[in-house]
Amino acid sequence: MTETFDPRGLAARLHSLRQAGRQEETGTFALPADLHQAMEAQNFLADGISSNAWKVTVSPEGQAVTAPLHPYAEAASGASIPWYPGIKFETEIAVRLGKDLPIRTGTAYSRADVVEAISAAYLGAELLVSAVRESGSVSFLLFTSDRLGNSGYVLGPKLDKSLVDTAGGTPLKVTHAGRTIYDGPAQHPMGDVLTWLVDYANDGLRPGTSLKAGALITTGTLSGAIELPEPGEIDILFGDARLSFPVSKA
Repeated sequence: MTETFDPRGLAARLHSLRQAGRQEETGTFALPADLHQAMEAQNFLADGISSNAWKVTVSPEGQAVTAPLHPYAEAASGASIPWYPGIKFETEIAVRLGKDLPIRTGTAYSRADVVEAISAAYLGAELLVSAVRESGSVSFLLFTSDRLGNSGYVLGPKLDKSLVDTAGGTPLKVTHAGRTIYDGPAQHPMGDVLTWLVDYANDGLRPGTSLKAGALITTGTLSGAIELPEPGEIDILFGDARLSFPVSKA
């Protein structure tokens, strides 16, 4: 498989399926053998995306990985994200870097180092639907090639930067098409919204062009991933901050 893997061909197939709003099972794809091959395919799939907005997570083995957010929109500019069958929604906090976090070969970045590099925090919403029917549950590398399932991101209002420390437990209510789909405390899978970003900052194999000043990074779900069975307006109330936008049929 290593000798015959074609990252450009995989990217073309993923793109075609995404454009058609279709999904195929993991077993029908030629699988990347390692993260390098997965990122090669992702780079081909992401060709032409210039938002400088990124998601960060970790593989089942604990390897930090990223993917570009697309389509990316800001709610203040009248954002609308296309709806596809199987699309899921996550409430998230995004942070913008005010200075570079270059790759370090000596002392690792601490959480405090990363917080110091953040210039602003925002309420955000990620939409997810993968061309891979099982998403990352069978092959996380294939899912990584498919931009980690991202199918859109809406950046909402600026938050107090201190919320990167206190987001967990903040009251969070989300409605979709007038129906409540989440009502409870915000909860990040790692407890700390910055865990995966700190992990990625300390990844010596990440691109040298990553984590530059101005980049926007979304930090992971506060609401779990909730499927949206139909198009409709999303309304998020996170503490005192609100984000509303339509998810419209493509």
